[in-house]
Amino acid sequence: MASQPSFAAQSRRFAGGRVRLVDYRRKSLLTARLRVLMIAAGFLFIATAAMARITWLGTVQPAPSEISMAEALLPPRGELTDRNGVPLARAFPAYALWFNPRAMDDGGSPLVRPVEDVARDLAAIFPDLDPAEIKAKLRSNRGSYIRRRVLPEDANKVMALGELALELPRETDRYYPQGSLAAHVLGFVQDGKGHVGMEEVLNARLTDPAQRSRPVALSIDVRVQGALEDELSRGMLAVEALGAAGIVLDVDSGEVLAMASFPEFDPNSVKPSDLTVSPELAAQGVMPAAFNRVTNQVYELGSTFKPLTVAAAIDAGSITNLARPYQSSQPVRIGGHQIRDSHPIGAYLNAPQSLIHSSNIVTAQIADELGPDVLRRYMMELGFNERPYIELPGRGFPLWPKGNWPRITGMTVGFGHGVAVTPLHLASAYAAMVNGGIWRPATLQKLEPGMAPRGRRVFKSSTSARMNQLMRMISVYGTGRNANAPGFRVGGKTGSAEKPGAGGYRRSSLVATFAAAFPMDRPRYVVIVMLDEPKGTAASSYQRTAAWNAAPIVGRLIPRIGPQLGVLPDETRDIDLTDLAPLVGGGEH
Repeated sequence: MASQPSFAAQSRRFAGGRVRLVDYRRKSLLTARLRVLMIAAGFLFIATAAMARITWLGTVQPAPSEISMAEALLPPRGELTDRNGVPLARAFPAYALWFNPRAMDDGGSPLVRPVEDVARDLAAIFPDLDPAEIKAKLRSNRGSYIRRRVLPEDANKVMALGELALELPRETDRYYPQGSLAAHVLGFVQDGKGHVGMEEVLNARLTDPAQRSRPVALSIDVRVQGALEDELSRGMLAVEALGAAGIVLDVDSGEVLAMASFPEFDPNSVKPSDLTVSPELAAQGVMPAAFNRVTNQVYELGSTFKPLTVAAAIDAGSITNLARPYQSSQPVRIGGHQIRDSHPIGAYLNAPQSLIHSSNIVTAQIADELGPDVLRRYMMELGFNERPYIELPGRGFPLWPKGNWPRITGMTVGFGHGVAVTPLHLASAYAAMVNGGIWRPATLQKLEPGMAPRGRRVFKSSTSARMNQLMRMISVYGTGRNANAPGFRVGGKTGSAEKPGAGGYRRSSLVATFAAAFPMDRPRYVVIVMLDEPKGTAASSYQRTAAWNAAPIVGRLIPRIGPQLGVLPDETRDIDLTDLAPLVGGGEH
């Protein structure tokens, strides 16, 4: 029988087991503590890295990355507004209609039905599309746009056709909520790039992520713009003119409150015919609809130059006595040419009477006494020898006699022939003549109060004050009577100039212009209206001259825009014509 272990041996074995158990527990506890420390260290590292990243994002990361993070929240193109915040151009999401010839994976025809049927259905959805052009695109192996702007309801109709090759991608489009209003000022956008108007001028500003969140305020006032376009369009259609142009200009700042050119176009749907015309039509004087006649087309503006010539003569001191008579019954003969009036006026006229009756003969004599060099200097100070100052890309270069002017050039320029300028040139010149004598560049961007450019002095303030009297006098007693809106103290001058053509001037083709300012006791705005080749119709008493077609447009326009611009009618106020009335045979005014 085996012997049992002794009590001592059993005690030693038990004690050894306890030691091993304590060691095991000690090692497990140590391992657990190490794991906790490792996890804590890991969390601490992650927290430290996160804090470092947040600090770097907030203080160290470059600005371009910050901008890129916010780009998705910005419109893809900045907004244009009028001077009062009315939206003129906005970006908005839209559908486009795209033909994908590789929509089918089997390499067969991309269309389920015949091309003719699909083209017919698309033409029914979009009546303005040419079915022949649609078929040509559907038969092509190249992907192409069928239409760039598709309304949601029309997109649903296209989807209902069940043609996988007709895709409707979402794109950002440019929308002009006022339609064709101020189209020549705004221009249009194609493929993300601005064209023609302020869309082109401000393209970089409108697409800059750092700036496009802030709308750009233009100088125009949609109320004034709408009234100008309405009256100009009605007047042009009434006399069947080839085209028309108009502008309203702030005389103290140079801001353009309204600018219109006809024919017009819709920037929401620009057609190829809006941008170009055939050579045959161009030869007839027809311009594309997107062509801006205010800033880009130069004209001989005729008798509207006569007040500027008289102002230069008064300012330079060659006219010191307004009562002095000039012979007006015989043509002025010079260099084998004759300067004559369109109708007999009388034997003698003084300077005020020459403006009232618009005498070429007397104005030529005034210009001759002033001298061609002096007149040329004044015309250059008024900016007639260079492109008009405005932001638009299309700015016509004047037809300006080069070098020193001979005597006959000074005489003919004096009554508006021999030099061709834009209507905007004329507006800026008239602003200088009536605002105290300071010429300022025109602008289409809204200026903050007190931020108008200093400009340059052309006429003495006393000359400007005298011209304000003379301009008002023409509307009271002379050819501007049809523009004399009661209570608005309008002053202005007509101009009816024959258009040059092959072999000389064309008597049957006139440019009729009325250049006005109001109110003449404190001029604030210049208004220019021009009609290209008006016809004698019942609306103009069968007359083609500016007194019968352009002046009435101004007479209807000013009462519409005056109150909107803070000029209220007041028939108890007027500029004092007391010293001029006896010179022209009028009573007290």
